[in-house]
This record gives sequence, C-alpha cells and structure tokens, in this order.
Amino acid sequence: MVGVSRIKHDDYANERRADVIGAARLSDGTVQVLNVVALTADSCQQAFAACSETVAQSSGLTDEQRLSALSELWMGRALRGDRPKGRTPMDAATLDAYLQSARYAYAYLFYTERPLAARAFDLRQVQVIGFYNYAVQRAVSRFFEALPQLGRQWTQTELAGWKVLRPQTDLRLADDARVPAELIPAAGLRFRGLRNVYRRDGFGSDFVAVAPPHAPGNEVAWRDPDYVSMTGALMFDGDTLAQVLATRQVQLVVRDPYRDDTLTIAGRSVPLGANFTAAYGVWLARSGFASQSIRSLLGREGGIQTPRVLLMQPYDPDRLVVVMLHGLASSPEAWINVANEVMGDEELRRNYQVWEVYYPTNAPVAVNLANIRKALDATLRHYDPTGRARASRDMTLIGHSMGGVVARLLVSSSGDRLWDLIPLRPNLPAAKRARFRARLSRYLQFTPMPQVDRAVFLASPHRGTPYAQHRLARWIGNLIRLPVGVLKEMASLTELVKTDGDEGNNAPLLRIPNSIDNLSDTDPFIIAAAGLPISSRVHYHTIVGVYKNRGPLQDSSDGVVPYKSAHLDGADSELAIPSWHSVQETPAAILELRRILRLQLASANRRQPAPVPKGAGGD
Repeated sequence: MVGVSRIKHDDYANERRADVIGAARLSDGTVQVLNVVALTADSCQQAFAACSETVAQSSGLTDEQRLSALSELWMGRALRGDRPKGRTPMDAATLDAYLQSARYAYAYLFYTERPLAARAFDLRQVQVIGFYNYAVQRAVSRFFEALPQLGRQWTQTELAGWKVLRPQTDLRLADDARVPAELIPAAGLRFRGLRNVYRRDGFGSDFVAVAPPHAPGNEVAWRDPDYVSMTGALMFDGDTLAQVLATRQVQLVVRDPYRDDTLTIAGRSVPLGANFTAAYGVWLARSGFASQSIRSLLGREGGIQTPRVLLMQPYDPDRLVVVMLHGLASSPEAWINVANEVMGDEELRRNYQVWEVYYPTNAPVAVNLANIRKALDATLRHYDPTGRARASRDMTLIGHSMGGVVARLLVSSSGDRLWDLIPLRPNLPAAKRARFRARLSRYLQFTPMPQVDRAVFLASPHRGTPYAQHRLARWIGNLIRLPVGVLKEMASLTELVKTDGDEGNNAPLLRIPNSIDNLSDTDPFIIAAAGLPISSRVHYHTIVGVYKNRGPLQDSSDGVVPYKSAHLDGADSELAIPSWHSVQETPAAILELRRILRLQLASANRRQPAPVPKGAGGD
C-alpha cells in the first residue's frame, strides 16, 4: 500500500539538502543508490569494503550516481575516523578515506559524460563539490603536518599509500618564505567585530597561510602580510575516468585567490573558491593593536617608534594602491570594516590593494608627516624601483581624524610658510643657522607626493579642535610621552642653536608639542598648516560626522571635530553623515568610499601610463 502525507516547507528543504557532512547522515541521493543495489546505510557501515565494492561494480547505476555515492560513502568513513585526538596526527586510514572521497568527487565533476555546466541546477553537484572541498581541507591539513619531516628538496612522498607530489604554488609569503608556519582552514573561523565575511564560491578549500616569524634585525618600513589568503585543490593523475579511478598519485595545487579566480582542470576552466576576509580577520585578532596603540601614545615599552606600511595583500604591480591612515590613539583596527568592505567589492578587489600606515600617535604631526612620507617613499622604491608600475601611479590616500590631517599635508606644499614657527636669535651665526635649517627642513618643508592624485579626509580637524583644550584632553595630554627619537633630535637641535653666551638654564629651548597639543585649534603649527595649498592635480573629498545636530550644518560637530574644521573649500564632494567621530565605520561612509574609489578607477583608466617623478619632497 502507498500512503501520502504533507511535510512542512522547511522540513522539505532540510531533507533535500542534508548529507553526511551537514546532518551526519547519508543524503537522499546516496540512500537511493544503495536501494538500487539492495544495500542500506547500516549494512554499508558494518561492511564498508563490500558495500563500496558493490556500488563501484554495479551495472545498474550511471557514472554520476556511482561516483557521487562513493564520494559520500568514503566521506562518512573519513568523518567516523577523524575524531579529536589531541595532537596526534590523522591516521593513515582516515587520510586515505578523505583522498578516496576527493578522488570520486573529482571524477564525478570532470570525467563523467555531462559537463559541469549541464548540471548547474543539480543539488547533487553542489553536494559533491562540498564533499570534495571538505576532503581537500582535511587532507591538506594532514599534508602540512608532514612537511617538517620532508626537508627543502623533496619532490614526492608516500602518505597513506598515496604518492603525494610537491605542491604547485603561486602563493607569496612574507620574507620570501617557502612554507607557512601555520595553516588555518578558513571554513572553521567565526569573527566578532567584522560586519561581513566575503567569500567566492568555487572549487578548492580556503585557508589562511601564516608566514614564519620575522628574521631578527630585519626591520624595515614596509611589511608584507603575515596572514595570506590561500586556496588549495587536489589534482589526481589520469586523463580518463578509468585512469583517475585507478590512480594513487595526487598533487596539491596552491593558489593566491587575489591573483587567480579560475583553475584549469581536465581542459575546463572552473571558478576558484576564496575567502577574502579570513586572513584579514585573523591578522587583526592576533595583532594586539588595541593595547599597543595605547602604549605608543603614552610612550611606554612595547609601543612602536616609527611608522610602518602594512600591506593587506601580497604586492601586485598592476593594482592601484589605497593608503589608509588612522587617527590619534588608534591603529589599523580603525579600518576593521572599511578595508574588509572595500575589498569585499569584486570590482574594487580586482583593481586595488590596501596599504595601512601604522604610526606612533604620541609624536608631533610634523614628525609623523616626515616619517610617514619617508616610509611610503621607501616602500614604493622597494617594490617598484623604476616607478613605472600601475601601483606607483594614481594612488589614493584615506585618512581619519589626525590621519586625515597628515594625509592632507602629504598632498600639500609648505614653501617657506612654516619657518616662522621656529624663532631664532638674531645673533646666531650664519653657519649654525644654515645647519639648523638643513636639519629641520624635513619637518617644515615638503611638497606633494607625486604618486597621489586623490585623497579622502574623514572627520579630520584640519583647523584643530577646541576639545583638545578640555580638561580630560589636557589630562591625557599630560600623560603622553614623546618618542625617545624625537627627544634626542630636539636636544641635538637645541645644542646646535646655542650661542657662546648660553650657559646652563639660559640655553634656548625648542618647544616640542605632542600630538594632542597639535590638534588644538590654538596650536601654531595646525594654524599655519591649515592654510597650505593642496596640489592642483589632487582631487579630494571630505566625509564629516554630525552628532546630535540641532542647528545649521556649519555650527555642528561630530562630538570631537567641529564641522568648520573638517570642511575644506574646493573639495570634489562633501558628505555629512549622522555619526559620532568614528564616522569611517558607518555603512554610509563605506558606500561613499566605494563610490570615490570607483570614480578614481575610471579616472585612472582614462589616463595614459606615465612614469612617476622621482624624489620630490622626500626625506
């Protein structure tokens, strides 16, 4: 007798999609295959060898039915053997089961009669891709555990009865390392603080490859990413279905998903899977930026002393550069969602790379300006000595708060306008005056970066802020300790301007403002710098926050920076967003940044490539 009943729509969807990975039971597709050959899930678990042999040899099944069922059966066997065992490596039988599952899935996808495109709407194909990708994740993790025993010159090794060939890779790690120090499956990561996780569905398993620790004494102004996105796939030897099913040889293919979006297998181009957020998220989670930035502000041990240019992806000469500069008492964490959302946009990801400048915010603006310029110039020279790469042209600066003030000065001309800030005694000898001017010129005389032609300033106090004079700000300002290097430099300059009549406490002292002093609307440097002209070739935009607005825009503020200080005449655009000072984290600001970067991309594509001028305004 046949009966019929109705099921709920969510039960229907769950039953259709359930498989051995997601529901710990065989999928309907595999159960039906077992029914055809007079087997059950229980009988297969009790006598797996006989079950899998029956499925493999039965003439009553199509190749698609046979291969997809075998892939899931072997996956179930692998999962039963893959139990947490502390630090004990995966046993040979479990690794073999994962490789068998991956091989049957590989054969199903590329060596059956119907091509992938013809099965685009088949739920079964989606399930089989899932079996393959998970099997790759677990097998590659086991391969990685075996690498330390293989040495540098190995070409092949034996694992679980399989011949494993040396990986074919285009992955680039920091310091040209050949092997990651750690490999983290991206599928097992969950992040707090990141608004979205950006992935690309496709073939292969996603990982975060962690570079080995820095070599001692190898400190430079730039830093390749320590955490790199990686996609791994397993290729099985053979040109026909029979050869693939008979082979015991496998090769790992490793790809950088920022460089590659497809993979060619059996003459077919297939989308390469990717996770573009995982490496960034792990980097931020492990960085310790939150406490380090405060130690830097207070001049404590464990802070940073000089700016660093941190690359978010391996350098690409053909992608435009976006440079992000954080604000006071901050770090690259200021850009948590900004960088992720920008790189989550496929068009922007294909055309841009992000550099984040991390600098000590206890130093005066003029000192940070000079040192950041020096670090950026050194980074550009390192990666592109000739200055001819696309990455060395049409750069965009994005600065928040104090970082926006620095960004504006990076595209401005000082001329001789800042020298009046340093009064010198009339009787100072000409030779000493010349030496003093030469020493101080890197801080007070600069020209726009020639590589930059667009800038975005977010909640930036270009004319300072009265809040820097509030009691709390002054209390914090009194806790700030200037960097040792700055103190030594100023002490040296003080000695230089002494005259013969100066003795002891009568020697002239140079006033050294800290960063909070510099952000005051009464600070001489910020007042003088506010009038410096921005390069005519630079397009610039402002984004301002409006917090608890109760009147005209020109009388508003973001709670820290008044609108009148953040506003710039001549900007290509200005967007006011209801927000506190951290306006860069708002969805509206991120959408505006995406719009501006698309505008910059279109503008850059219209221009003919031209070499970048060298040495203008550097250190």
